[in-house]
Amino acid sequence: MRLSADKVRRACRRRKLRLADALQGAGVSRTAYYSLVRNDSVLPKSLVALADFLEVKPGELLDATIGPGLRARLLLRELDRILSEHPEANRDNVRHTLLLLEESPVERLERGLSRGRALDLHR
Repeated sequence: MRLSADKVRRACRRRKLRLADALQGAGVSRTAYYSLVRNDSVLPKSLVALADFLEVKPGELLDATIGPGLRARLLLRELDRILSEHPEANRDNVRHTLLLLEESPVERLERGLSRGRALDLHR
């Protein structure tokens, strides 16, 4: 897997950032960035060697799930972005909505139906 300089630049443009500002915000030096862009692979050599030995693509050995810490930071970043554009919005409602949007419609429907059934039983 290679780091695409074009994709990084497009992501910066979407956020209206200069590359230097994005690198500074991410805590990545220009030297490290350009080193990654020049490399054939940004994956650790041990991962590439293991995948090569097992005759699979390196991506097949990776777990693409986001850990809870990063997930929380991304959620808070999106929450802050939305609230900066809509300061009148209720922070808790926006956070709750963002959490719900991470679930599939079927999961949300099943949870709603089970809550409805539970309320109906208590009457």
